[in-house]
Amino acid sequence: MTNETTTMSTKYDPQSIENGRYEWWLKGKFFEAHPESDKEPYTIVIPPPNVTGKLHLGHAWDTTLQDIIIRMKRMQGYDALWLPGMDHAGIATQAKVEEKLRSKNISRYDLGREKFVEEIWKWKDEYAGHIRAQWSKIGLGLDYSRERFTLDEGLSNAVKEVFVKLYNKGLIYRGEYIINWDPATKTALSDIEVIHKDVQGAFYHMRYPLVDGTGFIEVATTRPETMLGDSAVAVHPEDDRYKHLIGKMVKLPIVGREIPIVADDYVDMEFGSGAVKITPAHDPNDFEIGNRHNLQRILVMNEDGTMNNNAASYDGMDRFVCRKQIVKDLQDAGVLFKIEDHMHSVGHSERSGAVVEPYLSTQWFVKMQPLADEAIKLQQAEGKVNFVPERFEKTYLQWMENVHDWCISRQLWWGHRIPAWYHKETGEIYVGHDAPADEENWNQDNDVLDTWFSSALWPFSTLGWPDAENEEFKKYYPTNTLVTGYDIIFFWVSRMIFQGIEFTGTRPFEDVLIHGLVRAEDGRKMSKSLGNGIDPMEVIEQYGADSLRYFLSTGSSPGQDLRFSTEKVEAVWNFANKIWNASRFALMNMDGMKFEEINLDGKKSVADAWILTRLNETIEQVTRLSDKYEFGEVGRALYNFIWDDFCDWYIEMSKLPLNGDDEDAKKMTRSVLAYVLDNTMRLLHPFMPFITEEIWQNLPHEGESITVAAWPTVNEALSNKEDAASMKLLAEIIRSVRNIRAEVQTPMSKKVPLYISAKDAETLTVLEENAMYLERFCNPEPLVIGQGIEAPGQTMSAVVTGAEIFLPLQGLIDVDAEKARLEKELEKWAKEVKLVQGKLSNERFVSKAPEAVVAEERAKEQDYIEKHATVLKRLEELKNM
Repeated sequence: MTNETTTMSTKYDPQSIENGRYEWWLKGKFFEAHPESDKEPYTIVIPPPNVTGKLHLGHAWDTTLQDIIIRMKRMQGYDALWLPGMDHAGIATQAKVEEKLRSKNISRYDLGREKFVEEIWKWKDEYAGHIRAQWSKIGLGLDYSRERFTLDEGLSNAVKEVFVKLYNKGLIYRGEYIINWDPATKTALSDIEVIHKDVQGAFYHMRYPLVDGTGFIEVATTRPETMLGDSAVAVHPEDDRYKHLIGKMVKLPIVGREIPIVADDYVDMEFGSGAVKITPAHDPNDFEIGNRHNLQRILVMNEDGTMNNNAASYDGMDRFVCRKQIVKDLQDAGVLFKIEDHMHSVGHSERSGAVVEPYLSTQWFVKMQPLADEAIKLQQAEGKVNFVPERFEKTYLQWMENVHDWCISRQLWWGHRIPAWYHKETGEIYVGHDAPADEENWNQDNDVLDTWFSSALWPFSTLGWPDAENEEFKKYYPTNTLVTGYDIIFFWVSRMIFQGIEFTGTRPFEDVLIHGLVRAEDGRKMSKSLGNGIDPMEVIEQYGADSLRYFLSTGSSPGQDLRFSTEKVEAVWNFANKIWNASRFALMNMDGMKFEEINLDGKKSVADAWILTRLNETIEQVTRLSDKYEFGEVGRALYNFIWDDFCDWYIEMSKLPLNGDDEDAKKMTRSVLAYVLDNTMRLLHPFMPFITEEIWQNLPHEGESITVAAWPTVNEALSNKEDAASMKLLAEIIRSVRNIRAEVQTPMSKKVPLYISAKDAETLTVLEENAMYLERFCNPEPLVIGQGIEAPGQTMSAVVTGAEIFLPLQGLIDVDAEKARLEKELEKWAKEVKLVQGKLSNERFVSKAPEAVVAEERAKEQDYIEKHATVLKRLEELKNM
C-alpha cells in the first residue's frame, strides 16, 4: 500500500469507520454458525435482555465480554455460535404496557385478555428493534439466523414439556401457602424477587385479655394491622411463665373474637415477652404453626393491599393507613401500652418497589429439594459447572443447600399460560400440552408462569429441545460459557443448572464467567433516582464503540465491580488514535506491498528481531490470559505492546532503514511492519472490532474479513532472545539519557558527550554494532563506547543492565543534587534486592513456582545487586571529588 492507495483518513474518526461496518459483517454472514461443518463447536447463548426498553451499561459490559470470547473462538477455528434472543419479562413488560394504556384512560380489563396481549406483542416488536439497533452499535457478533424469544412457539413447547413432566413426577404441585405478594402489580413473587431493605419501624406491645377475666398476655408485632386476622397466641411448652395458660382463651381486641393460647416449640422464650400472636394467613411461620394446631386462616387484606371485609370497620382502608388508625384505636382502648423504635428488614418487590405482603394464596410451586440435591451432586463430579472466580461456587451452593420451594405462578396475562385446566363441575385438575378433548367442560388456569421458569430452559430450549435428535441441539449443547453478573446467580444461573440436569442429564454450560456491576465514578450504584446512570449509546456517539468496549472489558477483573469513568474512556480513545496514526505511518511506507510479498527470511536489525520476539510473547500472553478470562490483564499486555513497544519504539526505529539507502533493510522493515500490524490487529480485534477491521482491510492480508481471519499463533522461528536482550539494553540507555537530559533541562536537539562503559565484551559488541540507534536517539557528540571507562570529571550517570552511562555536562551539574539523586537510586536498588531475596528465601515459592520463573527471579537478584554496587561506587566517587 502507498499513501495514494490507503483509504485510511488522516484523522481517526470512530463514527465514520464504525458507520455501516456492522451491516457489512451481517451481509457477509461472518457471524453465522455452520452445523454442517466438522469444526469443533463453541457455544454461547446470550442472557436474554427484557423487551422493556434501552440496554444499560451493565448489558454493554456483559455482551462485550461474550463478544470478545466468541470472536476469539471463531478466529481460533471453532464453529462458533453466539445465539441471540430476548425475554418476554412478564411483570416488567405488562407493567410498561399498562402504564402506556393508562395514559389513554384504558385498562387491560377494558380490552380483555386477548386484545391486551396483542398490545404487548406490538410493544415487543417495537422494542426488540430498539435492542437489535443497540446490539449493532456495540458491534456484537450474533447469529441472527437463530434468534429466539422466550414466548416463541418452540420455547413455548419446551415450557409445556417441562411443566407436564415435573407435574407428572410430583415435582410441581398446587397448594395454599403463604407467598410473597406484590400489591402494586397484584402478583405472586418468588423469594429471590424480594429485595430486603432495612427500614425504621416499630414494635407495638399489646395486652390481649384472658376471657376468664384473670388477666392478660403480652404480645408484640411490627404489623399491627394483621392482628385483625389473629387465630391464636403461642407460647413455648417449657415456659414456666405460661404453662398454666395453655389451652385458655383470649379475646382479640377490637374484633372481639375468642382465640386460644397454644404451645409450640417454634416460640423463642428469650425474645420479647415469650408470647407471639399467630396470624396464619399473613406470616409464613404462623402458617406452619397454624397447620400444626389446625388454626383458622383469616385473610384480612385484598390483593391491592387494602383491608377487606374481615377487617371490620377498617374495610377498604390502605394497609398503612389502617396501621395508623388501628394503633390509635388500640391506644384509646388501653390495649397498646408501648411503642418501641425498631430497625428491621422489610421485603420489597424487585419489580415494582412496593412493600411485599406475606399473603395466603393458592399458587403453583416447584418442589425444589430433589432438584437442588442433583445440582449439588453435580458440583462434586468431574463434569461440574466451573465458576470464574471460584468463590461464587460457594455462593451458589449455599443457596442450593437452603433452597425453598419455588412459587412459579404469576397473576398476569403476559407470559406462558399455565397448562392446567379445571373441570367446571368436579374441580378435577388436568395438566397437559393441550386442552382436554371435551374442552368446553374445562377452564384453563388464568395465571402465567414466572418469567424465570422459561429462562431457566434457555440454554437447551433455544437449541431445539425437547427434540433430542435435533442436529443443532446435538452439536451445540451443552454450551461452553455463560457470562453474567453476580446479582442473578440465584435468579437464573442456579435454575438453568438444575433444569439442565433434570431434562438433559448434563450441565447446561461448562464455565460461568461472573462479572460485577458497573458503578458510578464515586462507587455508588447507578440508578434513576440518583440520576447517575450512563447511556452506553451516548458514550458510543462521543467516543466510539471500540473505546467503550475496551474500557468495559479491560477495566476490571472477574467478579469485581467496575467504576465508570469518562476520563478512562477518553484515554482509550487516545489509545485508538495512537494505533490509527501508527498504522497510517506504516501503510504510507509499505510502497504498495502485497500479502505474498511479506518475507521475514533474511537479515533483521536488532529492532526487527526484538519486535517479532515481543509479538510472540504478546500472542502467548494474550491467548493464555484470555482462556482464563483475565481480560484486564490482557488489556494491559496489549496496551504495553502496542503503545510502548510498537508505537513508541519500533515505529521510531523503523524510520532509520525506511529513510536509508539499504533496499534489503527497507524490504525487511516493511515486511516486519506488515506482519506485526496484521497479527496485532487480529489480537486486538475481539476488543476493538471496528478499528481493527478498518486497518486490516488496508493492510496486505488474506481473506474477506478479520472476523474470520486466523487467530495469531507463536512462531518460534521469529523469536530471538539475544536480540531482544540487546534491544532492551539499547532502550534502557536511550531512556536513561533522555531522563538525564530532562533533569538538567538540556533539549534533545543539543548535542552532548556520551560515554558508555560496557561490563563485558559481549555487551560492548552489541553497543558498537547498534551505535546508529544511540546516535539517532541520544544525539551525542562524541559517542564513546568501551570497557572500563571511568567517569570523566563531573558527570551525570545512570546504571543499566550490563553498562554504565556518563554524561559530562560541565556547568549544568549540581553535584549535591546528583548525590541526592544517587542516594535515592541506591535506596531503590536496595529495596529491589530485599524484595527479590525475600521471594527466593520463601521455600513455598521456590518449590511450587515453575523453574523458569524461579530462574528469572535469580537473574533479577544478580542484576539488582550489580546495579546497587555500581551506584554505590559512583556515589563514593562523587563524595571524594
